[in-house]
Amino acid sequence: MFIQTESTPNPATLKFLPGQTVLEVGTADFPSAEAAVKSPLAARIFAVNGVTGVFFGNDFVTVTKAEGVEWDHIKPAILGAVMEHYQSGQPVMGAEGEGASGHAEHSGEDSEIVNQIKELLDSRVRPAVAQDGGDITFHGFDRGVVYLHMQGACAGCPSSTLTLKMGIENLLRHYIPEVTEVRPVAV
Repeated sequence: MFIQTESTPNPATLKFLPGQTVLEVGTADFPSAEAAVKSPLAARIFAVNGVTGVFFGNDFVTVTKAEGVEWDHIKPAILGAVMEHYQSGQPVMGAEGEGASGHAEHSGEDSEIVNQIKELLDSRVRPAVAQDGGDITFHGFDRGVVYLHMQGACAGCPSSTLTLKMGIENLLRHYIPEVTEVRPVAV
């Protein structure tokens, strides 16, 4: 098994490409070791000292490291953990853990606008940020303000504010006049 790695715009994250499907559907975010109990693969990666976050996409795993930890010191152990997992034959997710679209549910008078927002995120934004090892999901819409949750390499990335304001906000405002602003949320 050959696992490739790619840098991301976020210097605290690294994208690992195992050369096979990680999640069939959706994404999975593990912001802590406690959250990783739903995934044998995430738990194995968190066992590496210095790992602070794990994120799964369709064909990649994004790992976030602690400040002050060097990639040169932990990358070999992470590669070993990913390889061991795939050789073990264990599933990526346990029985109770499944990938999800990640979008929050929304009903009410704005549901048509929210559906347009989700469609634009799914067709234009999410594929682009997945290339960088992250994901951005809909969290809420209130009086013209769209709230988005940033995951994987996007969470804590120095360029994420620019991406939100100059990229996503401009895109949504162009196609959906009711949108006035985009803000990040921490979940």
